[in-house]
Amino acid sequence: MQNRCAVPNCTSGKSDPQPLFRFPHDPERCKKWVEKCQRQDLTDKSPDQLYRYYRLCGKHFETTLIQRDAQSAVLKDDAVPTIFDVPSQPQNGQVKRGKETTKDDETERRGRKKIKKSQAETAKEDVQAVPEEDEYKEYLKSLFEVLALLGEQSIPPTGPGDNTQDDFGSSTFQALLDYRMTLGDEVLKKRYDVNKDCCNSAQLNQLIEVFEQCIRSKLVEEVKQNGFFSLLTDDLVKISGEWYLPVFLRFVDQSNCQQERFVGFLSFEGDGDALAEKLLSEMTDTWGLDMEQCRGQAHSCSGTHFSKIKTFAAKMMEKYPKAVLTLRSTRTLNVSLANGMALSGVQLVMSTFKKIDSFFSQSPLLQLELEHAISIFYPDKEEKAKELKEICRTSWTGRHDAFEVAVEILEALLLCVDSVHDNEDMRWNDQVTHDALEISKALADFEFVMALVVLKNVMTLSRAFGKNVQGSARDAHFAATSLKAVLHSLKEVSDNIDVYHEFWNDEAVNLTAAMEIPVKVPRSFLRKYQSESGAIRPESYYKEHLSVPVVSHVIKEMNELFCEDHLKALRCLSLVPAVIEQHKSTEPEEESVQLFKNDIPNAGTLSAELHCWWVKWSKKGKGETLPTNLQETLQLADVKFFPNMLAVLRLIGILPTLALEDNSDVAYKRFQKYMENTPDKFKSKSLALLNMNYDAGYDLDAVVEVYMKTYPEREEVS
Repeated sequence: MQNRCAVPNCTSGKSDPQPLFRFPHDPERCKKWVEKCQRQDLTDKSPDQLYRYYRLCGKHFETTLIQRDAQSAVLKDDAVPTIFDVPSQPQNGQVKRGKETTKDDETERRGRKKIKKSQAETAKEDVQAVPEEDEYKEYLKSLFEVLALLGEQSIPPTGPGDNTQDDFGSSTFQALLDYRMTLGDEVLKKRYDVNKDCCNSAQLNQLIEVFEQCIRSKLVEEVKQNGFFSLLTDDLVKISGEWYLPVFLRFVDQSNCQQERFVGFLSFEGDGDALAEKLLSEMTDTWGLDMEQCRGQAHSCSGTHFSKIKTFAAKMMEKYPKAVLTLRSTRTLNVSLANGMALSGVQLVMSTFKKIDSFFSQSPLLQLELEHAISIFYPDKEEKAKELKEICRTSWTGRHDAFEVAVEILEALLLCVDSVHDNEDMRWNDQVTHDALEISKALADFEFVMALVVLKNVMTLSRAFGKNVQGSARDAHFAATSLKAVLHSLKEVSDNIDVYHEFWNDEAVNLTAAMEIPVKVPRSFLRKYQSESGAIRPESYYKEHLSVPVVSHVIKEMNELFCEDHLKALRCLSLVPAVIEQHKSTEPEEESVQLFKNDIPNAGTLSAELHCWWVKWSKKGKGETLPTNLQETLQLADVKFFPNMLAVLRLIGILPTLALEDNSDVAYKRFQKYMENTPDKFKSKSLALLNMNYDAGYDLDAVVEVYMKTYPEREEVS
């Protein structure tokens, strides 16, 4: 690949920068280009060689053939170069040179011929072979093309533990390089002929590192161009023996569509404030995020790492007060609240839920076994049995009413897994029977049953609120006004915990009696406090170590997750036309919209503009269908005439609490797919980024340039 124009003596360059265009693939048009640029040495080269290694600059094309924007220039498909600085030919009627010339004239003429010949020879030598630097770039580009293919398909470039040179020769990456050479990649073949290898494991790691860096830079730049964003994290994952925090960014793009991008993993090794500072430093200094533009944060985390995540969230709020802590839409409120409880009984319930979900997804036959067990326990309630069976065909462990469903099917669930474990008809393999035994042990533990009953009763109070806040625009707007009632009910339970716990304990004891499960204090507690355990009654133990902390945690988390600024942002959903039409008898909620007064184009006109917007949508025309959600409202043609309203709607659009439309939720689905389908030994934090962002629109030529700047010594070695 040449970084200069192929036309002899073309003056474009540093003093006269011009865009460079590849020779076309089309043989006929490529032939015309060669004829026009007067390079006889190019006539015997194939269109593919010309396309890969030669360019013409913009000076040789009519301006109408070049489409330009702020960042690039694109040539029209049928463009042919027509502008060249060549001497004019003699015209008819001009005086011809006489046959007789003086000796001096002849000498001068011969001198000019020699100069022209010398220039032509120099040009020919210049382009006879592809320059070494350009050849090296093409070689790197071939490597990155193979790496991109592997990343997109989630295929590991090396096998597990393939970190040595001996192992590398049989890797998938090397096999694809060999295949390219077989198909005629001359640059790769030449390098192999000279060095007896195309790429070693050390260089592969460097390629992956640079690719990760370039893709992330592209994603961060996209976010910066679109202004404000929210930061979201998911459950910690273990890759190569280390804990990492997955990070997503949510923003609204130039076409007013909600977007979410996975931007990578942060190493989660360390504790307290030091870890929080390290995470923020990596995001700002290494990734280049402008955290002053962050307007929301949401985290999904289990109890074991919950305190570290809380420290990180608090540090973010301290440094960037506008990054409001919210709920994340990918997990229901009740499940999020339970996951954050560092209580042994609650964590036993949540870990068992994961095992149940994984167990029944293995085979439809296991699902049928559960449905048969449900029929046994609901013989006279066919409608109820049918409803429970339909629920169990879904991922019910993540539902808003997951704990209620679990209590209703608990006996059937235990019967089912016990039957599978017994395996009397030898239908199940050893792994399935082992998994069934693990679940059975948990279900038959009184601590599990007691925790499940407490969660069911406490979470009933927050269930409707959680379902609404993650529902439609109308429901979420309503939820923002109903939080006080939920907190009031929770406080009433907390104030009378003795009475409520007695009811919950009775329910758990009755349920376990039917399942023949003994009522007892957890064995781990008895071992820890042997001298004192004799005086501990199960009812008192579970009140102190389960009921009281569960209620306290839910109240505390509800207050933190739904602070006043978060509620105001949710109340701004009143700007959605369908919500305006529903509440047209009331006044616009200007106080809530004022939350964003420092982030809108013209705060001085906000009140008047809000009134006009309200009037426009409160008068619904006959047969007119109004937008019912945020995405539809952002796509309205008229929204551009209300710049302040558009700015507020875009800010609501990045709120992590609100569920994304299916076509905007691609990043999280790809993340889940990668984590579920990629074996642990093949997981890579760098290739995961490539896999989840294969359509990010990266430029391989730019990636090559970054690699050469990062590892200049590689070019010298080559």
